[in-house]
Amino acid sequence: MTVAPVIDALQFSNWNRARFEEWRAGGLDAVHVTIAYWEDARATLSAIGRWQRSFDAHADLIRPATSGDDILAAKGEGRTAVILGAQNCSPIEDELALVGVMRRLGLMVMQLTYNNQSLLGGGCYESEDAGITRFGREVIAEMNRHGVVIDLAHSAERTSLEAIEISSRPVAITHANPARFRDSVRNKSDTLLRALAEAGGVLGFSLYPHHLAEGSRCPLEAFTAMVARTVEAMGIDRVGIGSDLCRGWGPETLAWMRNGAWTFAEDDPPAWPAQPSWFRTPADMPALAGALAARGFSAEEVGKIMGGNWFRLFAEGFEPQG
Repeated sequence: MTVAPVIDALQFSNWNRARFEEWRAGGLDAVHVTIAYWEDARATLSAIGRWQRSFDAHADLIRPATSGDDILAAKGEGRTAVILGAQNCSPIEDELALVGVMRRLGLMVMQLTYNNQSLLGGGCYESEDAGITRFGREVIAEMNRHGVVIDLAHSAERTSLEAIEISSRPVAITHANPARFRDSVRNKSDTLLRALAEAGGVLGFSLYPHHLAEGSRCPLEAFTAMVARTVEAMGIDRVGIGSDLCRGWGPETLAWMRNGAWTFAEDDPPAWPAQPSWFRTPADMPALAGALAARGFSAEEVGKIMGGNWFRLFAEGFEPQG
């Protein structure tokens, strides 16, 4: 039986060779990495340039991925495929043509919003959610056409439901948990998760403490129980891991993520939460797979959760249409 690739659908760390070696220690065949939060097109180009230098400097450990074949090739080579993504639509600014430009440069996943109202739709922290905008409909069509996967991790409920309906292709929620597990503004309702599953999308379970019951003290057994309950509701083909692992950053980076340049407000002081003891680095991925097996999932089901479902969505979603 072919072993599915192991894929983490979201990480944002201060990348260096030691962290790429942790990917290999954890058996990660592909990782979706964030290169933009509030960055405009010019700043995103610089981020892509930095990754190009990393691909050259660490070619024995990592390679870029713009297709399912690239992920399989990385797996066969003992390297990790890197999928570039943006947690906001800021890289395309207000220009529709930049969707295709960014895709050709290797931007493979893009969120429609990052917490706030964007030019495309409503963010999950806004008090009002007016849904997908006129520009948003055009961008969704272009993302579908060029093979850029739509991510709704930080989008509000109505915006997310409308995006699922408008998109001609399955979409992703790369890093969030069911709201019934923890009542966080970032976690997702049963209604939304049901719509995601019915449309062929995938939810990535987040390991970020603010998304977990009991936060940093969340027991591993509670996490795997949540996975089991969600699989019962959504189906085994609709879930994966999107750890939202953030490492090596100081408080100034967290402040940028939260505040960008749109507010003068400051947290007092911003602080990164401690990871749960059972998932502190990517090298803990095999132990997570083992815990899922102990919960009662079969080897095939564990393979789907640990990356097989993401591979299917990415391999299909990265292919241009027409």
